[in-house]
Amino acid sequence: MNLQDIRKKIDQIDTELLNLLNKRTEMAQEVGKIKKASGQAVFAPEREELLLSQLEKKNKGPIPNPTLRAIYREILSSSRSMQKSLNISYLGPEASYCHQAALERFGSSDTYLPARTIPEIFAMIQRNEADCCVVPIENSIEGGVNATHDALISTDLMICGEIYLHVKHMLMVSNECKEVKKVYAHPQSLGQCRQWLLKHYPSADLIEVSSNSAGSQKVLEDNTAAAIASQFAARHYGLKVLHQNIQDVARNLTRFLILSRTAPSKSRNDKTSLLFTVSHEVGALSQVLEFFSQNKLNLEKIESRPAMQKEWEYLFFVDVKGHSQQANLKRALVQIRRKTLWLKILGSYPQANKNV
Repeated sequence: MNLQDIRKKIDQIDTELLNLLNKRTEMAQEVGKIKKASGQAVFAPEREELLLSQLEKKNKGPIPNPTLRAIYREILSSSRSMQKSLNISYLGPEASYCHQAALERFGSSDTYLPARTIPEIFAMIQRNEADCCVVPIENSIEGGVNATHDALISTDLMICGEIYLHVKHMLMVSNECKEVKKVYAHPQSLGQCRQWLLKHYPSADLIEVSSNSAGSQKVLEDNTAAAIASQFAARHYGLKVLHQNIQDVARNLTRFLILSRTAPSKSRNDKTSLLFTVSHEVGALSQVLEFFSQNKLNLEKIESRPAMQKEWEYLFFVDVKGHSQQANLKRALVQIRRKTLWLKILGSYPQANKNV
C-alpha cells in the first residue's frame, strides 16, 4: 500500500474505534445507574486493576504495556466521569509530584483539589469536599513520610490503592536567573539530591519548603534561586531546566496511597496495611511477626514510629501480601489482635506495579 492507502485504512480503523468507545461509554453509563441505585462507590480500584491486568496479558503488541495502561487510564477516567466526576485532594500546589501521581493514576477527566498540608488533604474528605485523596507514604531513598504516618493513626479513611512514581528531579530557575545562591525544595527532595548539590552548588543555601511546587513558585519571585522539582512542574510554571536527573540514586521511587471512605472489594493481587503497638517487653514484637510466618504470609514492609502518647513506645506500620478476608491472613489477624495493645487495619487494596 502507498501512503494514501495506509492513511485511508487508519481513518477507517479510527471510525471503528470511535464507535466502539461510544458503545463502551454507554455501558459505563448503565453501570453508573446500577451503582447509584445500590449505593456503590464510583471508584472501584479492584475492578480497574483487574481490567488492566487482563488487557496486558492479552496484549500481543506492538503497543507496549505502559502505553496501553496510559490509553486506558483516560478511557476509564472518561467512563467514571459519566457516572460522577471524582474530586481528588492531593498535596499541592499544582504540579507537585503528588499531583503528577494522581493524574497518572486517575486521568484528566476528574477534578483535582490541592491542599497545603497532609492533614488538610484528609480533612477535605471529612468535609465531603473530596471523594478520595492521594498522599505520599514513602520514598525508596529517604524512607517514610512522617506526616502521612501520623495522619493514618487517627483517620477513619481506608487505603483503597497505591501508586508508584519514578521520581526524576530537575534543577530549574526563572529565565531572569544569572546565578544560583539558594535552592528551594521539599526536605525529602533535598535529601535525595544531597550529594549532587554538595558537588555542584556547595555554597548555595538549601531552603526547605512544604512542597516542590511551593519551591517552584518561590523561584518565580526570586531570580537568585533555583528549585528542585519535576519536568511537569517546569512546564506548568514556565521555568528553565538547568540540570536533569540530579537525584543521587537513579532508581528513585516514591509510593503514594489512595484513601477514601469505602474499602475496595477483593482482587487477585492484594496488599494489606496494618498499624499496631505491642507491650514494652522482651520478645513482644517477634511474637507478633511469628504469626505472619506461621500462616505463610509475606511481609513487604515493617516500619516503626515513636508513639506520641508515651515515651519509648512505638507504633509499627506493616504491609503484608494478601487481603484481610483471605483465610490465612484473617486467622493471623485474630492471633495478632490478642498479642498487641492496639491493632488497626488501614486497608486491603490492589497492589500496584513497582516497575514504573
